[in-house]
Amino acid sequence: MAEKTSTIVALELDERTVARRNAQVEHERRVAIFDLIENNHFEPVGCGAGPYRLRLGMEESRLIFDIRDAGDQPIGRVPLPIAPLRRVIKDYFTICDSYYEAIRHAPPSRIEAIDMGRRGLHNEGSAILKERLDGKIEIDHETARRLFTLICVLQIRQ
Repeated sequence: MAEKTSTIVALELDERTVARRNAQVEHERRVAIFDLIENNHFEPVGCGAGPYRLRLGMEESRLIFDIRDAGDQPIGRVPLPIAPLRRVIKDYFTICDSYYEAIRHAPPSRIEAIDMGRRGLHNEGSAILKERLDGKIEIDHETARRLFTLICVLQIRQ
């Protein structure tokens, strides 16, 4: 079977820009990376065939997609302003806090309602990310969702 070339085979977050994370956030980060590596579509424009290694980080107010080949040699860099995602990230953090609090004290119907809102905001952030990457990196919906999770992790400031 032929190796997929439009895929991420390794991903790391630039830990220099990441604040201390609680157990829930760390779990979400691990799951997002695992799921992303298992199944993704990632095709950067002008970077040649993959598979790719991706380093995701922040520089100033820009998200940086540091794209590397399978041997970890740099082959492309895509900076993306974070401003178009700020509102949805802030709202997503707020609803996540409500969700984790509800898990401890609220009835199942309340937890389900908050979770629906949380998934809706997650989808909105993923759609914005996919739109902002158009013409730079082609990704599918599931890849956008997992990348959005990781972008949120990069935005945590404690």
